[in-house]
Amino acid sequence: MIADSSAWIDMLRGPASEVGRRLEQALRQGEPLLMPYVVYQEILQGASSARHFVSLQAELDKVPSFAPDDSHETARQAAMLYARCRWAGMTIRSPNDCLIAACAIEADEPLLHADRDFEHIATAAPLLRFVGRS
Repeated sequence: MIADSSAWIDMLRGPASEVGRRLEQALRQGEPLLMPYVVYQEILQGASSARHFVSLQAELDKVPSFAPDDSHETARQAAMLYARCRWAGMTIRSPNDCLIAACAIEADEPLLHADRDFEHIATAAPLLRFVGRS
């Protein structure tokens, strides 16, 4: 699975909602989990101090990273997702969400999230799957 930064933030801030608890479970049970670089960045940029940054980095570095085979093509796919949503009258608040969705599709992994924008993106991306849903 790929966990969006919204799932990580939910878990780290606590008390976790269902999404944060699902991520905790995955980490505890050693389930396969991948970390796209954009999620890594989003989580680290929210650190409250240098000490917190180093602590977060140490924890996140335990999760295998996901690097697209062709980052240019993945960026193009993300841009197309964003454009399709816009053309359908949906505003995606963060273009990074389209990049995360494109990574999940490329990795053929379900996405764990707590961000309503992914529901909109899924209407433009039938291959986008979510954790717990087909």
